[in-house]
Amino acid sequence: MEDYPLAYYEFFIKYNEGDYYTCHDLLEEMWLEDRENLFLKGLLQMTVAQYHYSYGNIKGARIMMGVAEAYLTPYCPIYWDLNVEKVVHFIQTCREMLPKEINRISYEEIQKLPQLPQFILYMEEV
Repeated sequence: MEDYPLAYYEFFIKYNEGDYYTCHDLLEEMWLEDRENLFLKGLLQMTVAQYHYSYGNIKGARIMMGVAEAYLTPYCPIYWDLNVEKVVHFIQTCREMLPKEINRISYEEIQKLPQLPQFILYMEEV
């Protein structure tokens, strides 16, 4: 297995804990050092989308999921020991589930939103 930045490994832990805000920070830290790495930017956008959705910003989630899919698709099937095909499929599933008729709801109404599927990220030895 190749060596990656420590923040990349930490990202998997925080993502699987549902801590999308910290995921954003970890990914942004890596991406700022390598702005050409659109793979990291795609993962960053995906976690931002999930964070937006968690507090009722549905329009933001829709936009960020679309951007994430566009950035990550060229990295299929596997990149940085991550099955990107599975990630893109997850994003597509989420995009289909996001309500299209509303852009934002109050925090108190979030439980009325469709629950996005649970997705566990992990590295695969290639």
